[in-house]
Amino acid sequence: MNSEKRIAELREILQDHNYRYYVMDDPTIADGEYDSLLRELQSLERENPKLVTSDSPTQRVGSHPVSEFGTIKHRIPMLSLANAMNEAELVAFDGRIQKGLDQESVIYMAEPKLDGLGVELVYENGIFIHGSTRGDGFTGEDITHNLKTIRGIPLSLRTNDLPAPPLLEIRGEVFIRKNDFKDLNEKQELNEKSAFANPRNAAAGSLRQLDPTITAERPLSIYCYEAGMINGVEFVDHASFLDSLKKWGLPVNPFIKIVTGSKGLTQFHQELEDRRNDLPYEIDGTVFKVNNYNKRDDLGTRSRSPRWAIAGKFKAQQATTVIHDIDIQVGRTGALTPVAKLEPVYIAGVTVTNATLHNQDEIIRKDIRIGDTVLIERAGDVIPKVMKVIKEKRPNWTKPFQIPSACPVCQHETHRPEGEVILRCGNISCPRQIKGRIQHFASKLALDIDGLGEKIVDQLVNEDLIQSIDDLFVLKQDTLEKLDRLGEKSAENLVEAISNSKDTTFARFIYALGIRNVGEHIAKVLEKQYSGNLTEFQNTTVEDLEAIDEIGPIVAETVIQFWSDDSNKKMVQNCLDYGVRFADVEVNLHQPFAGQTFVFTGSLQQLTRKEAKDILEDLGGKASGAVSEKTDFVIAGSGAGSKLKKASDLGISILTEEEFFDKVKNA
Repeated sequence: MNSEKRIAELREILQDHNYRYYVMDDPTIADGEYDSLLRELQSLERENPKLVTSDSPTQRVGSHPVSEFGTIKHRIPMLSLANAMNEAELVAFDGRIQKGLDQESVIYMAEPKLDGLGVELVYENGIFIHGSTRGDGFTGEDITHNLKTIRGIPLSLRTNDLPAPPLLEIRGEVFIRKNDFKDLNEKQELNEKSAFANPRNAAAGSLRQLDPTITAERPLSIYCYEAGMINGVEFVDHASFLDSLKKWGLPVNPFIKIVTGSKGLTQFHQELEDRRNDLPYEIDGTVFKVNNYNKRDDLGTRSRSPRWAIAGKFKAQQATTVIHDIDIQVGRTGALTPVAKLEPVYIAGVTVTNATLHNQDEIIRKDIRIGDTVLIERAGDVIPKVMKVIKEKRPNWTKPFQIPSACPVCQHETHRPEGEVILRCGNISCPRQIKGRIQHFASKLALDIDGLGEKIVDQLVNEDLIQSIDDLFVLKQDTLEKLDRLGEKSAENLVEAISNSKDTTFARFIYALGIRNVGEHIAKVLEKQYSGNLTEFQNTTVEDLEAIDEIGPIVAETVIQFWSDDSNKKMVQNCLDYGVRFADVEVNLHQPFAGQTFVFTGSLQQLTRKEAKDILEDLGGKASGAVSEKTDFVIAGSGAGSKLKKASDLGISILTEEEFFDKVKNA
């Protein structure tokens, strides 16, 4: 057999064994035999470099580390899920779905909620092209070189039973199994390295290695569970999609099953919670999704989560430990948060040493004291909290704890704003607040100032070199060179990074300012609303803000409070004077659909639902997920459901997909 034929044969054999091991859970070869076949393929490819292809099993580890992660924009946002904290909320979710679809019995896909890291895999014509993290849901980090090291991810799709579509985007969860995590930590200790706190942190850290050879040494697994953009093939429901994933060679969790109605939801949730500790990997809940895709379209999405899915959270796991001390932490908004310093205790896969005590009212209500034995709980990624004091074990010397009336950092008098339970330091020059605001200002989703880490910020504030965000833009290289950890080259790089950060966007800058309750998504909403006009945004009113879709009274109030402070206005103006510039926001002045509300239902053939909504909103229209008396038009695609009937009952104009696009062209 010549080399070319043997190479092709070896690739097919190795890919088939990966499929049997990771997808079918039915290995037919020992690890040593697999490694021997892989080495033979590597040897033949070295002798015949022209025969090497990107999807060969030998190409999982790149030859060179990357210097930094790039970014990849998700064609369809990777939304988060709303939570159901108990069975009653799962029943209520089913009730909302029944009402939204106008039917009594709904079929769901039920699955375990893995405690790992969400990723997206992109295949073009069956070949793995790139992969990314979830990021902020809209843009993720490009971790292609690390994802390729995971054997469970096929570099080329199997096409024995089903052709590969031109474009296939898959969402999945990367995780580490419990036994693999134990072995990994034993290896870390053997090599005199720090042990990982939990499997999730180990998986996330492994995927963020700049050197893929390090990632390749980590025992990462993946289960795929959702679709992004798909071209060239259509699915009626989620069950058929998952079945196709397995045919293409992508691993799917074997515990995923079809359930019906609220009884099916609660039964699956309870059964999985009962056996969570027996599973080979960590899970922190369940996920339920409407199975039928047309019905998903009818239900629509909120700004950050789909209406057709929910995450059922498990009851928190608990343990007892002792409070050795209570530390008062000061956040960047001046909030004082009491934190219990605990005797280390292992709970829900994590060694816990701290627990939040929330506020003084909570401390008084539970009578929490230093020296107390307490019951703590941790649910998923939620910060551990003290549930109750076991007073039978309380030492005689304990005394009630009171948060000091002065800020522990700057000694400024604290205050408690009306209607709030949080004490705040009112000193905007408090070093801890300054440090927190500057760290936030420089963070990746804000102005992304590379090299301005926590320790550098600490020195800048401690040395009184910066007292406000705008002071960053007047820092000189010779000043920075005098700081610990910064030499001439590092100082030069930091000055350049600060200078480069001046070219930013309105949304990034507003997020960077750290206005309470204004996250990166709300900042983008504001950018679109005010077309990047900072003066107009500064002069806005509560009424104007509350009229914006997705902005409520709490956000509106904190925005007005921010701009009512002259020191904030001065700081922002200084930033602009020092050269901060915003990229132009593209605004379509042609708004023929202004004031009109459209609802899409059924499957569109020419564009995705998101693309159609983008076109609509660009022309001034509003896309809604529900039909009401305020709806002007309903766009009915194939398989349109209950929304079509409701529109007809209300006498709302119904357009076909073609009629909608004719309306767009003629607008």
